Amino acid sequence: MAANSSEPTTTPLASTGGNRLRNFVIAMVAIALSVALFLGIRTQAPSATLDTLAESSTPLEVALSNQKPTLIEFYANWCTSCQAMAKDLGELKQQYADKLNFVMLNVDNSKWLPEVMQYRVDGIPHFVYLGKDGGAIAQAVGEIPRPIMAANLDALVASLPLPHTQASGQASEFETPTAPSKPSTTDPRSHSSQVKS
Repeated sequence: MAANSSEPTTTPLASTGGNRLRNFVIAMVAIALSVALFLGIRTQAPSATLDTLAESSTPLEVALSNQKPTLIEFYANWCTSCQAMAKDLGELKQQYADKLNFVMLNVDNSKWLPEVMQYRVDGIPHFVYLGKDGGAIAQAVGEIPRPIMAANLDALVASLPLPHTQASGQASEFETPTAPSKPSTTDPRSHSSQVKS
């Protein structure tokens, strides 16, 4: 009996080409899904960072003269407690934007030394609540839970006593400098002593 010649025969070469095509399609789909996922995550509402909050904050001079209550935050980029509160503060800033000033002063900038001394900043984040007249009403140091901060801001806007004036949380220690640091006259990249001729 003769073998049935209608059965397809596959050669190893045709099978390998089909596998390569299938693997290529799978790889392309995986790449496309990865890119879509990455872009989808990136286009969601960005969480606030200390830099973006500081850039969009009200300048201190404006806050002290525009007859709105003010929340001043003394912070530093290296402060983990400050970083932990950035998202909540960004959302609170949006919520209260038309009712009060949000001012951010970086303690690493010697420009703010007079304010650091005036408000006796020794831990950060350090919050100072100012009334419409620019006078300090209360202060709080450390990570403050959002509901407590919101309650204080509600009271500040309504010119009522702040309910949580003794609020304090985890803070980063900060040693107040006694004077602004003098600019260095040596090249910071130079690691060896200068040779005198």
